[in-house]
Amino acid sequence: MSIKNIYTPYILSADIGGSHLTAAICDCKTNTVLEQSLVRVDIDSKGSAADILHAWSNALDRVLQQSFVHISGVALAVPGPFDYDHGVSFIKGFDKYESIYGVDVKNYLSNALQIHGSLIKFRNDAEATILGECIAGAGKGFNNLMGITLGTGFGSAFFKDGLISDLNLGADPYKESIADDHFSTRWFVRRYREVTGRSVCNVKELVSNPDNRKLTRMIFEEFSDNLCAFLKGPVERYEPEMIIICGNIARAGELFLPLVKDRFKALTIGLAQTGELAALTGAAALFKPAEKASASNKIPKNI
Repeated sequence: MSIKNIYTPYILSADIGGSHLTAAICDCKTNTVLEQSLVRVDIDSKGSAADILHAWSNALDRVLQQSFVHISGVALAVPGPFDYDHGVSFIKGFDKYESIYGVDVKNYLSNALQIHGSLIKFRNDAEATILGECIAGAGKGFNNLMGITLGTGFGSAFFKDGLISDLNLGADPYKESIADDHFSTRWFVRRYREVTGRSVCNVKELVSNPDNRKLTRMIFEEFSDNLCAFLKGPVERYEPEMIIICGNIARAGELFLPLVKDRFKALTIGLAQTGELAALTGAAALFKPAEKASASNKIPKNI
């Protein structure tokens, strides 16, 4: 383990996905990733706890073995529900990582990597992604931003004066259920089935089929209308200068971005620029001095 009793700007950072793990060394001083340290591995999120944790720790160790810098800590961007302060997983009912429910991940990694638990930190994956875009991507130069992630789930966070807070807008009521049901991959899958009686696995499959072009545009217009209607309240509450849209669905931005920009003319609307590296940069920022005191801060929804 390459950790010394001296401060360096280098943090071993990882993004835990439903089917993969991406890890690398991040330079917190420049908000960049040392690309030669980048490791990507497939993860069986339905495997046993031992297999999952072993795969995680092995991937992190690989980064260290191929890097030649001393690190000051380890930061992981992890999906919720998760006790981010104590490093305990409470993921259940999401068809992934069920076997590590209740597991003290921080303690496991501390033992596996031979590093003190205080040097291992966790951040919500959507929050980490949005923060990475704020400090090193589409939001660089702005001071007051709201970000959303559109993918397997609907994530959200608010960035102001250098601090980030998870908004958890996905749990807010919308129509007959919650926002997460309407602004995620499963909405597109469900809506396509309702309209056609056929199935697609994800948004990429829907968009890539040329025979679906007209139908795809119709579905995305409906999605855009719903998204704009839902975001109206948060935009009025938080008054951001900019909205950053992240996640895999953002790759189809040409199908919904024009409508969103038209609805929010007073704001800058931008798509994510740094891809998978955003979550690594955002997670590593937990070790920045200002972040240490504010990482668990929450912004009330009635500000």
